Amino acid sequence: MPSRSKLALCAALFLLACPAHANANKLHITSTPPGATVELDGVVVGTTPFEKDFPGGYFHRPKIALSSHLDHPVVARISLAGYATKEITLTIGPSNWHSLSGRVQWEYWQFKSDHFPVELSRMSETFTGGITAEVSHGGVGLRPELSLEELVSQAKPAVVFLKGLDKSGSGFFVTGTGVIVTNAHLARGEETLLTLLSNGQQLEAKVVHIDPDLDIALAKVEVASAKGEFPHLTLADASTVHQGENVVAIGNPGDAMLFSVTKGIVSAVGTFPSAGPGTWIQTDTPINPGNSGGPLLNSRGEVIGINTQKLIKKNVTGIGFALSASDLLNVLHRFYPNAAPIKEQLSGPARPLPQESTTAAPAVESVGTVIFNKPEGAEILIDNMFVGKIPARIPLSATRHLVVIKVSGRADWLRFITVLPGSEVTLNPDSP
Repeated sequence: MPSRSKLALCAALFLLACPAHANANKLHITSTPPGATVELDGVVVGTTPFEKDFPGGYFHRPKIALSSHLDHPVVARISLAGYATKEITLTIGPSNWHSLSGRVQWEYWQFKSDHFPVELSRMSETFTGGITAEVSHGGVGLRPELSLEELVSQAKPAVVFLKGLDKSGSGFFVTGTGVIVTNAHLARGEETLLTLLSNGQQLEAKVVHIDPDLDIALAKVEVASAKGEFPHLTLADASTVHQGENVVAIGNPGDAMLFSVTKGIVSAVGTFPSAGPGTWIQTDTPINPGNSGGPLLNSRGEVIGINTQKLIKKNVTGIGFALSASDLLNVLHRFYPNAAPIKEQLSGPARPLPQESTTAAPAVESVGTVIFNKPEGAEILIDNMFVGKIPARIPLSATRHLVVIKVSGRADWLRFITVLPGSEVTLNPDSP
């Protein structure tokens, strides 16, 4: 037999003895409570307790060049109605596979473990307290402007330094009960974040929500671990923001002093697809790595945006972007169902709006509820903003709204609906 044929036969026998999917391992994801929906890389794959076979090379370093290997990171989202959604990174990497000559042949990732237990937190226990918000009233009733010194003195105690396993940034309290806002790119892949307050106190914050589309994450520090309620900031929606107005950023830029203050102006307001979905505030306020997740404040000390990114380009300076507080309010409305965009106090499930409140009554009357029961797992967009997945119960202002239901592989289901004050409507599109 020619030597070439012998080599081919040996190679074939070797491949049969060491198949690419040999020694398959099971990936297990469990949750407390069970029955939660599991998404891997944005695709619904089952419910907890969940298990699936993967090649052994996904769990350990591939042994040979022909071994099956994982060529991308894997992120899981665990969601259950009534509980805060958890997002966890299941893999570590990338690592390099080297040939015998020492050259890098490919990159690979590995699962951190074969079992990921997830403890879900009830929304009613996590998202407590109240959120303060302001909207434009045509200049009537606006808070007085503050001097720079007064603004920093009032806002700084509500700003925090956040540190994960391999990254750090900024955040700020939006409730006295310990709910912290930051950027998703800082919180993604983290179970908890070390939280440092400006007074030197160190706490631990659990990551309780990461928005799948917007660069927004929420974390929670327990009040019991602090001394009383936390100082928190007022949010001002995009309608209050004006081009040319003075703004201040407070945050923790890398390789600089913590809780630093920079100032500038609003350069522009609007959509900017290159930065991502949402309404963006462009500013010349210096924003550097580490400022991410911190507040951009107007001259009244109100948060108009979340400092998110700066434009890094040759011969370009002084261009930073903050995601508007309007986008943040849309996210918070999911967890504070009594929230109304035009009212000052947005109350959470643990502290509902008092019936006798003269300011709260109009908010209740101007809101209706839309219920979605199916198709389960479909995405819901209201007025071009992602608001959650079916099943869901969503409070909406009493006006006309565009509703879009998205299911992978099907055409979008679109309808304009008019929500009446105090109404409750069920929408169940069978074939979106």
